[in-house]
Amino acid sequence: MPQALQTYVRVIDAFNRRVGRIVMYGVFVMMGILLYSSISKGLFLPAHWTLEMAQFVMAGYYLLGGAYSLQLDSHVRMDLLYGRWSPRTKAVVDVVTIMMLFVYLFFLLWGGVSSTNYALEYGETSYSSWSPYMAPVKIVMVIGIILTFLQATSIFIKDLAVAMGRPIA
Repeated sequence: MPQALQTYVRVIDAFNRRVGRIVMYGVFVMMGILLYSSISKGLFLPAHWTLEMAQFVMAGYYLLGGAYSLQLDSHVRMDLLYGRWSPRTKAVVDVVTIMMLFVYLFFLLWGGVSSTNYALEYGETSYSSWSPYMAPVKIVMVIGIILTFLQATSIFIKDLAVAMGRPIA
């Protein structure tokens, strides 16, 4: 594989690994918010923002962690036949199936950018009593989709190299 593609794979893998390792602690942030929510409901007036904020943190958690999960190959996979195949056969199948992921991510990104533009242009807020601006969570959504697309491209390059008999070291 050309040096430029090897550099791309190395940089994207390293970046998504760092982002994923940082974002994985978001589950503790969410737990803290929900703990505060439980305590505030029992001891004093309940906070209106806790449930929605926990949902926003969780959305960021799985959207920003998606690329890292893809990198670790920890997504759910139907392994009836796949597990018995050689690494080269797996790579060939993955090269074909990742094209479907690219199509899915393209439309997801298209809708995400459109939704984010709307939120920024019109100052969209949630319909809850807290009524926070929606732009920040939508921006995080678009960033997560982009990172997943970049990681899928890295995986495509690695699988293509394996399929061609020249794996990237």
